[in-house]
This record gives sequence, C-alpha cells and structure tokens, in this order.
Amino acid sequence: MRTASRFTGAVAAVAALAAVTTACGSGVAGRGETGVVRASWGDPQHPLEPANTNEVQGSKVLDMIFRGLKRYDPRTGRAVNAVAESITTEDQRTFTVRIGKGWKFSDGTPVTAESFVDAWNYGALVTNNQVNSYFFQYIEGYEDVHPAAEDARPTAQTMSGLEVKDEHTFTVRLNQKFSQWPETLGYNAYAPLPEAFFTDREAWLAKPVGNGPYKVESYTRGQSMRLSRNEDYSGADKARNEGVELRVYTDVNTAYIDLQAGNLDVADDIPASQLKNAERDLDGRYVNQPAGIIQTLTFPLYRQEWQGEEGRKIRQGISMAIDRKRITERIYHGTRVPATDLTSPVLGAEGGYSQGLCGPTCTYDPERAGKLIEEAGGLPGGRVTLTSNVDTGSHRQWMEAVCNSINNVLDDNGACRVRPVGTFADYRRDIAADEMTGMFRAGWQMDYPLIQNFLQPLYYTNASSNDSGYSSEEFDELMDRANAAERSEAVRLFREAEKIVLEDLPAIPLWYQNGTAGYSERVRGVRLNPFSVPVFTDIEVV
Repeated sequence: MRTASRFTGAVAAVAALAAVTTACGSGVAGRGETGVVRASWGDPQHPLEPANTNEVQGSKVLDMIFRGLKRYDPRTGRAVNAVAESITTEDQRTFTVRIGKGWKFSDGTPVTAESFVDAWNYGALVTNNQVNSYFFQYIEGYEDVHPAAEDARPTAQTMSGLEVKDEHTFTVRLNQKFSQWPETLGYNAYAPLPEAFFTDREAWLAKPVGNGPYKVESYTRGQSMRLSRNEDYSGADKARNEGVELRVYTDVNTAYIDLQAGNLDVADDIPASQLKNAERDLDGRYVNQPAGIIQTLTFPLYRQEWQGEEGRKIRQGISMAIDRKRITERIYHGTRVPATDLTSPVLGAEGGYSQGLCGPTCTYDPERAGKLIEEAGGLPGGRVTLTSNVDTGSHRQWMEAVCNSINNVLDDNGACRVRPVGTFADYRRDIAADEMTGMFRAGWQMDYPLIQNFLQPLYYTNASSNDSGYSSEEFDELMDRANAAERSEAVRLFREAEKIVLEDLPAIPLWYQNGTAGYSERVRGVRLNPFSVPVFTDIEVV
C-alpha cells in the first residue's frame, strides 16, 4: 500500500474518533453478541476518512462502511460497478459518470454526484493534508489545488476537471489519457462523503457516516470498534451477520490464543511461529490464499556507491545469492512464494503478472552471484546492511536468513548484517529522509488490481513511493504510453516497462505474500479478498 509524505493534522482527528466510548466492554475475551462477528484488529494510524487512510487497519474499516463508484470482486479482484451505473469515455481522457439512484448514506441523506465531486476536491486540496491526495493527480487541475512545491499555496480550491451535470451525473477530465482509470475507482480514496462531513467534520470523525454495508456504532481506542449492519444499504453485497466487533490486539500471538480458546471468531494475521501447525491447531479452520502483496529489497540509488554499472552488478549478485525457496519454506511454511517478477500472481496473466520475467537475476546461483560481486569490486566498503522495522511480522527472522544466505555465498560471516529499526514510524521516517545506506525492506500491498499500481508509484521518476530514487526516461515514457493505451496493449507496454526496472534492479523481488486467517467454530463463510482482508459481509454466525 502506498506511503504518503503528508501526515500533519492527523493526530487531533484520531483523538476525536477515539473519544467515542462503547456501550459495553470491548476488546475483552467473551462469547460475544448473537450474530456479531468478533475479529482481531489494530488501531488505525490516521483518521477514518477516505482520503486520509492508507494503511491496512484503517482501510479495513473503510471497506466496511463505504462503497465507491466501483468495488473489487472479493473472488476475482475485478473492478465491478457499485454506486456507478456507468462510466463511459470516447477519448480515454474525458469520462462521464452516472451513479445509480436510491443510494443513501447511513444518516439517511442521498448519495449524489456532488457527494463524489466534493469528496475528491477535499481529498486533493493540499491544505487539507490528506495522505491519499496523490490519487487525484490524474485529474485536470490537480496541480492548482495541490502544487508540487512544499511551501506553495494552492491557486484554486477545486479541480477544473470535475463538473457536476445533474444530481446523478458528473464528468471527469484527466490531464493525460488513462484508459484504465475507471479500474482504480474501487480504492477508498474515491469514496463519496455526506454533507455532514463538510458542515461538522470533527463530529463526523467522531462517528463516521458512510454508504457501505456496515455503520460505525462506537469506538474506544486501544479496545475495539463496533459496527452494525446497515439495513438501508443499497448494494448487492449485504451483510450476512448482525455486525462486527473489531477487537484491538497489540500482539498477534495473543489474538491467536484467543482464537484457539473460542474467544475470537476471526484472526487475519497468523503468527509466523504458528504457521507450521495452524491448520492442525484450528482443526482445518485455516485460510491461506494468494494476495496482492510483494516483498522486495530496495537500494538507496541516491548514494554514489550504489550507482553505475558496478552498483547494478552488485545488486544482481546479491539477488542471486538469496535462496528464496529455502527461506520461504523454512520460515513461512507455504504462505510465501519466491517472486519472479515485480507484481503478484493474483493479477493473472491478463492483468499483467508474468511468471519468470525476472529470469536468472531472481534465481539462486551462488557461483554467478560471487563472480558478479567480485567483478564489481566487492560490496561497498566490504559490507552491506539489511534494514527493516521489527515491531510487526517476522521481519527479523527472514532478514537474518537473507543475510546468512549472502554470507554463505561470499564465505564471509560479516558480509551482510541486519540493522533492525524498532518501530515502523521510525523506519519510514529514515526512508523518507533519504537516510538509508544499505538495502532495506519495501513491502507493497496493491491499492487496485492493475500491473500499473505495482510499477508507477514505486519506480516512476519522483513518484509518491519511489523510495530508491530510481529514474529512467525510457521507463517513464513506456508507462505514459501504457496508461493511454487500450487494456491489452497497455498490459504489453507495462510489461516492457517492468523489464527495464528488472534490468536496472533498483529493488530485488523476494516473495509474494499470501493472506492467512483462522476462524472459530462459531462462524462460517470465512475467506479473504485479493487484498488479504476478510470478506466480512459473507461471514455467517452459526
């Protein structure tokens, strides 16, 4: 999932949301209410407003309380119409959007064309400090409401490319051709907002109002959020349960213990230490399925020692020195698959996934790895570090395994060393400040199921999540052409662009990540969508 640079103004809004108290105790092990699903969760980093939430826990809630123009089919991942009745274009640049009638927010007010246009303009305006603002960068006039310079003021309050035609119709003009743009509209940043958001934002943040299958009842930060079924929901994917209680856990092991004890119904982050025995421990109530997530090792190309042909050879040698198959089997027990491209198998071939595109560079070859690094004059300074936060997941285990693999190839126990960072916040701060010296972890969870989303945000010059500082005119030009092309031609051009990145190798593909979950005897119909999030609407309490 993308990482944005603007976070100011978020703390007060989170505090306002956290101030709401629950009607009864939450986050405490217990049988739970009849018909209500009890699921593990973590407090969101940002306020629960569509353009200001870009991490998994907050997005999980937005997926439950909002529906945008499109939604992503939980089985196929394809973008299908939700609030949109139709989205048409004749030139791949100007789109006419017609929304369905009868849609309402959970406060009873109608969802209109203005609900979308006002929400998008709010999300894009730089002074509103929305972390997902860059999702609107393709709309004409974005640069006026969100100038690139950090200290620049906007010259407009709304984007010129948005125009309301009537209550159920609006037009969008992009600043370039982008044939697949409608496919991106299932992402939460594009959700509509009710009038109440603009009349009293602080009150809205305390109890968000959306148009999705659930509505927020209460939230106590550090304990739980309670959601009930939205009886007035207009979509086809109505909830099959009475509601969901999202219980906050700061330790995935504790959640797993509660799940085994029957005090929790769904846990969607099985601890790495439990993966080997999870299916047996849970008597088959275990989900392990592919997700649109890839882990890579990224390099700070803004540092001279990683530049030029020598730097590229070293990166290639390091990639060939990593025994992906052995590491994924020993640590992850079938929940990771060695990566052979920069996307995800969930896209399928028609969506841009290309098995084996990385070729020999992503194949374990100790002899060739050593020769490449030797030809380049050895590792920079004779040593390389591998960095990641270690407060979540099993990052320390796999980092040590990767370094051991590199050290064994180079016959030097000190060639690669792990440099852990205590928290994700500190880790991202170092990356954003261009303070990395060696290779570092970069995980990517897709925002929408298009090959474009695995490439443009990460490798386009000065893109929002281009942490390596990579820049290639050839890659950028191919991406621009692909964005303007029809789907089949676009996929072909995106693959050509991906080949350039894999040749330059600013990042090493490590493995594709599956989503895992366990569930109790109390529920059925538990599965994950392609984003590795439980499909809560399908869960039934028995």
